[in-house]
Amino acid sequence: MGVTIAPDRWDAFAGLADLAMVLGADAGQARYVGGAVRDTLLGIPVADVDIATSHAPEAVIAKLRDAGIKAVPTGLAHGTVTAVLASGQPVEVTTLRRDVSTDGRHALVAFTDDWREDAARRDFTMNALYADPATGAISDFFGGLADLAARRVRFIGDPLQRIAEDHLRILRFFRFHARFGDAIDADGLNACVARSRDLMALSRERIAGEMLKLLVTSNAVEVVGLMVERGILLSVLPEIDGEGCARLASLALREAAAGIAPDAIRRLAALLPPEASEGVGARLKLSNADRKRLIGATAGTGDEGPRGLAYRVGAAQAVDRLLITGQDPSTVVGWSPPRLPVSGGALVARGLEKGPVVAQALREVERHWVAEGFPDAARVDQLADVVAASFLNSSSASASSTSSGRP
Repeated sequence: MGVTIAPDRWDAFAGLADLAMVLGADAGQARYVGGAVRDTLLGIPVADVDIATSHAPEAVIAKLRDAGIKAVPTGLAHGTVTAVLASGQPVEVTTLRRDVSTDGRHALVAFTDDWREDAARRDFTMNALYADPATGAISDFFGGLADLAARRVRFIGDPLQRIAEDHLRILRFFRFHARFGDAIDADGLNACVARSRDLMALSRERIAGEMLKLLVTSNAVEVVGLMVERGILLSVLPEIDGEGCARLASLALREAAAGIAPDAIRRLAALLPPEASEGVGARLKLSNADRKRLIGATAGTGDEGPRGLAYRVGAAQAVDRLLITGQDPSTVVGWSPPRLPVSGGALVARGLEKGPVVAQALREVERHWVAEGFPDAARVDQLADVVAASFLNSSSASASSTSSGRP
């Protein structure tokens, strides 16, 4: 008996089996494919499920609507329709296809009813596994089960040709190896090295997407080091070098010691020289929030202590800076900075005139409050008394000097 899985354990996807039957799974016209099959075989929780079908996209839409299932035509040119389950969970349904032409970024496809042709256009053998929704039987056309057992990421067919079809497969090869791999496939590695300059043809958003996913994998440190050693990133991220890899390795150890989950932006900040963060963030077209965080992550910690830093820049940014500089972030993790328990009105009540002087005095109270470790309201009242008196005395001295004619 061949390898099977029990897809009915995907119980989080209520209505999935019914969807498969609507698409003709009982007649061999629909199968689960890709990551859900791979991850189930590896014992990894499944985040989403894709279905491949021999039906044309228009027929898929008609069948879904007849069954009362919401259909969203998300990518008809490539044969993809998104079925929305009653729970609201999306399932991508894609017609079997073969590549007619590719330019390294986009593919022109033709639809087919040949399962092997559909498998042949996929990137890696472990991603070209299909499961029968009724029986759980696995269809494996290119040795994906053996590669999965060996934890080997292997291109389907000629690696150079696969990369020529889609240059992003270079980065995907390393990302999948970092997540699933054991010994690296030599043919795949050599092909990625030979075609590494092809990455220059990709949009920087696609490069960023793959790199950020790679950086949070369990073997990111080793794999990024290998990529730098073999010159994979030279054409698109030349700022990442051996020193950056060493910083990343140190950061990963600190994250693990502190029990803090890996974070892609924090790890990218460690990889880059601080002066390069702003330029790389712009080049990769990161969101404004991620750019700000990338730049701030290496800005240092100052002398106000971990919680003082968190109060000033926010807890997330403080954790980044503390980890990157090798300091203990434990007092910041899970801590919510309090609000200063005094207002400008309280200083006016102590005799200060409304206006800029109140704001200045309030900042002085805040400075002492932070330096003392955020004491309670009673202590803040004392600080307010002292600061207000100081400002009043200063104002009186200034007025006396002016009235006496002294400079």
